[in-house]
Amino acid sequence: QVQLIESGGGLVQAGGSLRLSCAASGRTSSNYVMAWFRQAPGKERDFVTAITGSGDTTYYADPVKGRFTISRDNGKNTVYLQMSSLKLEDTAVYYCAARHFGMPSVPRLYIYWGQGTQVTVSS
Repeated sequence: QVQLIESGGGLVQAGGSLRLSCAASGRTSSNYVMAWFRQAPGKERDFVTAITGSGDTTYYADPVKGRFTISRDNGKNTVYLQMSSLKLEDTAVYYCAARHFGMPSVPRLYIYWGQGTQVTVSS
């Protein structure tokens, strides 16, 4: 069992930056693929980005390419999401998720989930 706790959300102006963290505890493994998803009010949960256990491969959804960066520190069992040039449409609850292998963009294929952290981008 893996527990995931997100932090770092908040209110930021458009064009600003924010860094989210996802701390993993429990039966952790550096082999877990970690991902970020987001869900805006009234919308489905969308894939944002994922990173392999070693951190050498990443995958981004088109809307965030060039603006968001995922990274991980396996020594701290933490995954980060650095968000820059934030837009109003980035407003959502951001979720951290984990699975053993592969980097699918489908939420139901991830085993472990955090509770989410709210990111609100204002004009």
